[in-house]
Parts: sequence; C-alpha cells; structure tokens
Amino acid sequence: MANYYNDNEKIKFEVGQNALMQRIVALKERDFADKGQYDYAPEDYEDAMDSYSRVLDIVGEVTADVVAPNAEAVDAEGPHCEGGRVRYAEKTVENLDVMTKAGMNGMTMPRRYGGLNLPVTVYTAANEIVSTGDASFENIWSLQDCIETLYCFGNEEQRRKYIPRVCAGETMSMDLTEPDAGSDLQSVMLKATYDEENQCWRLNGSKRFITNGDSDIHLVLARSEAGTRDGRGLSMFIYDKRDGGVDVRRIENKLGIHGSPTCELVYKNAKCELCGDRKLGLIKYVMSLMNGARLGIAAQSVGLSQAAYNEAVAYAQDRKQFGKAIIEFPAVREMIGNIQARLDAGRALLYETARYVDIYKALEDISRERKLEAEERAELKRFSRLADAFTPLAKGMNSEYANQNGYDCIQVHGGSGFMLEYACQRIYRDARITSIYEGTTQLQTVAAIRYVTNGFYAQVMEEMMAGTSAAAQYAAQVERLKAMTEKFNAATTAVREKEDQELLDFAARHLYEMAADIIMSHLMLQHAAKAPELFEESMNRYLDMAEAEVAKHSVLVNRLIG
Repeated sequence: MANYYNDNEKIKFEVGQNALMQRIVALKERDFADKGQYDYAPEDYEDAMDSYSRVLDIVGEVTADVVAPNAEAVDAEGPHCEGGRVRYAEKTVENLDVMTKAGMNGMTMPRRYGGLNLPVTVYTAANEIVSTGDASFENIWSLQDCIETLYCFGNEEQRRKYIPRVCAGETMSMDLTEPDAGSDLQSVMLKATYDEENQCWRLNGSKRFITNGDSDIHLVLARSEAGTRDGRGLSMFIYDKRDGGVDVRRIENKLGIHGSPTCELVYKNAKCELCGDRKLGLIKYVMSLMNGARLGIAAQSVGLSQAAYNEAVAYAQDRKQFGKAIIEFPAVREMIGNIQARLDAGRALLYETARYVDIYKALEDISRERKLEAEERAELKRFSRLADAFTPLAKGMNSEYANQNGYDCIQVHGGSGFMLEYACQRIYRDARITSIYEGTTQLQTVAAIRYVTNGFYAQVMEEMMAGTSAAAQYAAQVERLKAMTEKFNAATTAVREKEDQELLDFAARHLYEMAADIIMSHLMLQHAAKAPELFEESMNRYLDMAEAEVAKHSVLVNRLIG
C-alpha cells in the first residue's frame, strides 16, 4: 500500500539528515526528562527519531488510505451552513475521525497536556504530507497549531482547560480579519468589553474570511481599549463555542480549498477570556500566531507542489502520443523537471526554517521555567532572528512555486487538465490561495526587506558559502553561486546608497527573490553533496533557473536606479 511518508525519501532526508536535529531533540525533550513518566516518551536521541518516524508513518498511511481518496468528494460537496452552524462535508468528518483515533492532534504540545511533544520540524512534515493528500483538509486539521499561542501566552489554568481538548481532537480557529480589516489588522474593531456583573469579557461585532470559523475553540483579536483606533488598543481573547454567542452568517463560495469552511461570523455578547495581557493582542500575540501560520502555509504549499509533481509524472508516463509516452518528449520532461526542482528547493527552505523555529521556540519555553545561561540567550537571539528572516522567504516563495507547479501540472495534462475529473485542476485551484492568505507575497516582501537592507541575508549567504565550498565535486556550481551573490550584493548596495524609500519599495520584490533564489541554491548544493542520488539533478536544474532569475532581477534593479 502507498504511504505518503515512507514512499518519499526526500521528506525523510529533511527530517533526519541534519546536524541541528541533535540540538532540537535535546531541547524539546529536556534531555529526556519525560522518559520515566510517559510510556511513549523517548529514552535517547535514536529513540526520539524513531518515534518521530513512526508518527509520520501513521500520518502518511492515513493520508494515502483515507484523506487522498476522500479529496474529490470533499471538493465536490464542501461544507454547509445550517442554522448558524457549519456542517462539514461527509468525508471531512471521516478524515477528522480517523486522525483523532490515530492520535494525531496536539502534536507539538507537551505530554503533560496529552500532546505528542513533537518538534515543529516533524509537525511541518506532517502538514506537508496531509496537504499532498488534500490541502483543504489540512487547513482544518493544522489549525491545531493555534494552541501554540495559547500555550505560550495563556495562563496555566487556560492551558489545563483548553490544551487537552485540542489534543483529544477539538478544532481551532484564529479570528482576525474583518470586512474593513484584512491585511491591516490594526483597523480591527470587534468590540471587547468587560462584564463586571459576570466577571468576564464579552465580544460584539463581526469577523470575515475566518478559516474553520465554527471551530470548538477560537483565538480572537478584538478592541479592548475604548476610543483607540490602532494596534495598541487590541487584545487577544479565547472564545469557547460551548458558551454560545457566535453564529456563522455565511460560508464563502470559494475558487478552491472547498473542504475548508471560510466563514463570516457574528458575535452577540459572546463570553470570552482574555489571553495574556491587554493591549498586546496585535503587537505581540498575533505576530507569533501569524509566523506559525505562515510556516504552515509554506508546508501546505510544498504539499501542493508534491501533489502537482505526482499527478504530472503519473499522467505523462501513462499518456501515449505518436507511439510513445509523453514523458519522453523533451518539452514535457523539462516541465516536470522544473516542477521537481522548485519542489525540492522550496522544501529545503521550508525545513531549514522549521529547524530555526524549533530551536528558538524550545529555548523560549525553557526560559519560562528557568533563567537561560548566557550561551543559551545568545543561541535564542540567533535562531529567533534566523526564523524571522527565513519565514517570509519560505511562505512567499513556496506559495508562488505551488501556483506555478499547479499551472505546469495542468499543462502537462494538456486538454485533459481542463477537465474536472482530473485532480490537477483541484490542485491548481487550491494552490491559488496560498500566495494570498496569512499575508500576501507582497507582505512577505515587506517583512523580509529589512534583512536585505541591514545586510543579514548577505551575512547568511557568506556563512552558507563557507559550508558549500566544501563540496569539491561541485566547484563549478559554487563559482556560479559566487557570481549570483555578487549581483545581489551590488544591487542591494546600489539601492541602499540612493537613500530613496520609493526606490526601495519598487526594488524590494526583486531583492527579495534574489535573496531567496541564492539561499535555496545553497541549500540544494548542500543537499546534493550529502545525497547526490536524491538531489543532484534538481540542484543543477534549480541552479540554472535561479541563475537566470538573479540575472533578470539584477537588470531590472539597475534600470530602476537609472
């Protein structure tokens, strides 16, 4: 039988073949402090890695046996709005039931709350795998990640109240956007007032475009400070559907991800709890929530790219024209090779980012229990910065790649790709949202550009070059990468020296993509040096593509400068 994890050696490589995993496991497992308390807690590093592999094996099996076969029916039926509530598609209910019975919820939460205590890197792999089967189901299932924000910023009473419920299979949502507050979240006006008589907070107003909006537990951004109009008046709240007070006005009729209900919500004096401190809802908590969500969309995008590659290869091997399979035609083979190269490079960037997130989040968690040592504080600072710099690259580039790969998958299918009975059209439709929600690609550029102008990406490239240069068998490729880096540094310096904000705004997307192309090229070279049988072909193809892109952006930046 197929297994979406065991059949994919490249995911296994990303999870297991990196030196940082030793540090990640040590931090996440607190030097294996749980081994005497929980029978499923690992005893050492090898046991931990084996445990992670077993979990991913289950996710891969469930995805292959249930989620993927159900995807067409889920896409066709979609959710229903009945009496102010959401009713999932029949096969979505089946998917959730199977995942819950398999114990695949609360994956990153500590064992003391009923979680699996998995690193973000392993959870990212699970997200990718499920997305390959059905991205719309992954949208619902992966929102369990919202519990990270409650875990980080809620109090212990809230942790004990809500986290075990999510670990047992209850669903979550993050209620942020409103009809007049999309990307501009500081304009949120959902009103939060304190009910002195009942000693609780109440929410009144509406939210729009809320993924899985009729979930069991909501994290809600609302205006707690009367008379304010900016982000300093916003706080984060926990709403429990058991308390009532929130109705689904409608489910949006979308282009793709049909299985995932995108809701408009109406709050009518809904009881809720303050999460963390007042006034920090947007400034601190949503930023944390969004960074996790953006990594999740990067994983979803990689899963969609993998699905596009799978469908393109299967069709091209089966379809005969002029007496031979169309995969033998150079034009088709080139398209498929490009899909694979973008997939492999984007995946490498995704897992590199996840590992950075793992280390800084684990150290942050430890800092809540004890004071960090000086070396640990330095490590936390370093990996927090790396995670912050890499997350917009991973989200932006992988979402754009998912769109291109879905497009190319349809092209490989020719006229058949335009027919609804082929999965490629669903993949194409599902991919379209990835470059829009949780921050458009344009907003990812805004988030990343300071790391261009302050020289951080250049510093990362320099450090990567020191490691990449050790791959003696790829000396020619290393020299090409050096030339690409010189173009990036020259373009960055030229823009910076102009001290013109409008020029920087126009040049930002070009510099952003140059940085991402070069960093992914480095990662592909490192991968090929370790496992040429898996990555050498993609490395060479991606380097060709990235080299052309960097040259193009260099020319365009020079023209902007004049």
